[in-house]
Amino acid sequence: MQNPRADSAEPVEAFIFDMDGTMINSMPWHAKSWVEFTHRHGLELDLPDLMRRTTGRNGAECIRELFQSEMDDAQAWALIHEKEVIYREMFAPQFSEVAGFTAFSERARSHGLKVGVGTAGDRHNIEFVLSHLKLPTHPLALVGGDEGLPGKPEPAIFLEAARRMKTGASACIVFEDAPFGIEAARRAGMRAVAICTGHSAAELAGPHVLAAVRDYHELFESNFLESLHVASA
Repeated sequence: MQNPRADSAEPVEAFIFDMDGTMINSMPWHAKSWVEFTHRHGLELDLPDLMRRTTGRNGAECIRELFQSEMDDAQAWALIHEKEVIYREMFAPQFSEVAGFTAFSERARSHGLKVGVGTAGDRHNIEFVLSHLKLPTHPLALVGGDEGLPGKPEPAIFLEAARRMKTGASACIVFEDAPFGIEAARRAGMRAVAICTGHSAAELAGPHVLAAVRDYHELFESNFLESLHVASA
């Protein structure tokens, strides 16, 4: 684990978690579903390139990247819905969280922190994840990629999550697994923790990144929560 930075002493009010690759181990299954989707549509696919260009972007943006077309919203969302159905069917039998996520998010609440989710995933994927995770406490805010907001690296999703939690951006820490998400946190004026489930710490580095870990057990082991200055209610 990368050691927490000194600026973690700034007051913190809320955590905002990305979903795919951050809360759950879903990214390999998103990759597999892109392979199946493109096969069904007779498309050639450079999977690493597509993942690099789309991870963190909303569904319509992903489809436009894949097809390299400025297709209208209705068509783009219909196509991404088809792809996400494939993903959920593939991932459901193998569903797993990033190790320690549920326990960590509950511990954060016990420390007086607000907990929200800011994801480029759509409402169907959010419902799918929450129904499988069965979190003891529902997130205070849920912001998805099908709410008319631009995907990451634009900061809109994270800023909206903070707004719904009535929290200033500088009082939020974002947990992210992808470069676009880390950049979105920076643009939002938020600190971040890199969850290295699919990228290295170097790929997720930035002046606002407090720590880089493989999973939430490493944050427990480093007493990350105890190192924070949690703002008084």
